[in-house]
Amino acid sequence: MCLGAGLYFSFATRFMQVRGFVEMLRLTVRGEKSEAGVSSFQALAMSMAGRIGIGNIAGVATAIAFGGPGAIFWMWVMGFLGASTSYVESTLAQIYKVKDADGRYRGGPAYYIEKAMGLKWYAMLFALATIVAAGFLMPGVQANAIADSAANACAGTGWCNGFEGQWLGMPARDAFKLVLGIGVALMLAVIIFGGVKRIANFAEVVVPFMAGGFILMAVTVMVLNAEQVPGMFALIFDSAFGSHAAFGALLGLAVEWGVKRGIYANEAGQGTGPHAAAAAEVSHPAKQGYVQAFAIYFDTMMVCTSTAFLILATGTYNVYSPDGGAPLFAGLAGVQEGPGFAQAAVESVLPGWGAGFVAVALFFFAFTTIMAYYYMAETNLSYLNHNRHRPLTVLVLRLGIIGMVIFGAFHNASVAWALGDIGVGLMAWLNIIAIFIVRKPALIALRDYERQKKLGLDPVFDPDAVGIRNADFWKRREG
Repeated sequence: MCLGAGLYFSFATRFMQVRGFVEMLRLTVRGEKSEAGVSSFQALAMSMAGRIGIGNIAGVATAIAFGGPGAIFWMWVMGFLGASTSYVESTLAQIYKVKDADGRYRGGPAYYIEKAMGLKWYAMLFALATIVAAGFLMPGVQANAIADSAANACAGTGWCNGFEGQWLGMPARDAFKLVLGIGVALMLAVIIFGGVKRIANFAEVVVPFMAGGFILMAVTVMVLNAEQVPGMFALIFDSAFGSHAAFGALLGLAVEWGVKRGIYANEAGQGTGPHAAAAAEVSHPAKQGYVQAFAIYFDTMMVCTSTAFLILATGTYNVYSPDGGAPLFAGLAGVQEGPGFAQAAVESVLPGWGAGFVAVALFFFAFTTIMAYYYMAETNLSYLNHNRHRPLTVLVLRLGIIGMVIFGAFHNASVAWALGDIGVGLMAWLNIIAIFIVRKPALIALRDYERQKKLGLDPVFDPDAVGIRNADFWKRREG
């Protein structure tokens, strides 16, 4: 469904992700903010906080392990196509956004499902699914990744001496993960109890820092392995089209895993990005659509690619045989697919730093994703509350997500992932069907924006002039 949406919307928007690339960059660094809304860059940072998570490290490693190096090419394809899907869902969120009781912008799939489709029951179903998914099911996956990577980095060092033996009636590793989970939960509480403005301010500082640091490390590793870089690119493209001697049999799996992990990493079509997109202060909905399309490029082409280059340039990965036989490539015999590939890559050029660096990167990636999950859940709770201020329900949500962070941190990883998969599926199915049905306003907004730009104007949105109904916020704005 997500792949089909990317293909369809690329043609429907006449490949705006190519034609509008310069405009994406311009709008990303410019924009307004107000008491009601955040800047375009802050909205981008909030959405990137949700997109850049463990999928950008563990997901990339898994794609290589099961689909071969060629899976990276198909991840790029999904990033390219997904940019148009992100434009559509984010522009819809802007068109149908509202102000809540506290005067803040709110929007997302629940809002455009009700206003554009006229199906309030469907909108309520999405809102409920998102509160359950983002508030209770998905945070545990990220918290578990933080705890596991930290425990791996801690192993063999003196950091965990206080947890040796039994503590709190559990093994040392579990006790360490529990304490770490409590610490992460307390940090999260400080952020989310400050409201959307604090989330936005935190995201605009931390997200560029964490992503930039990780990309810089990847560049450093590539420079130190410069002689391997040409062969690495050849390996990716040969494997992607089945012409590589060792990985040719994985052509189908390369496509499958590249698409699957590409969607998981960039989240285009899943209904996550529109929540942050609606919070932006812009004069035309298409502006934030452009910015959120760029978010997909940044996530896939920069962050995911950095992980892939770290791993492939150093040869620190395994590729499993589809029939379960001997590995097709064993650069890290005995190491399970996941963060361990990236940790070994950094260790190969900076001994003693690999496990710790990747653990820190995973912490920032996963923590900001949990923070974004809370914002999504709160937005949908606001929708169910009819945008009224009901502090008790918000408190229950906050305590719930904090509790799930602690639970996910020390619980079994397979349980956390199973809950997370259910959460992602609930949102994605409901949203992708909706944007296929209500796509027209987003396409009209794109044409209107481009028309005004050709006239030399700074585009301003008037829904009545272009025949879009139920965009009540913009009518009051014009009035």
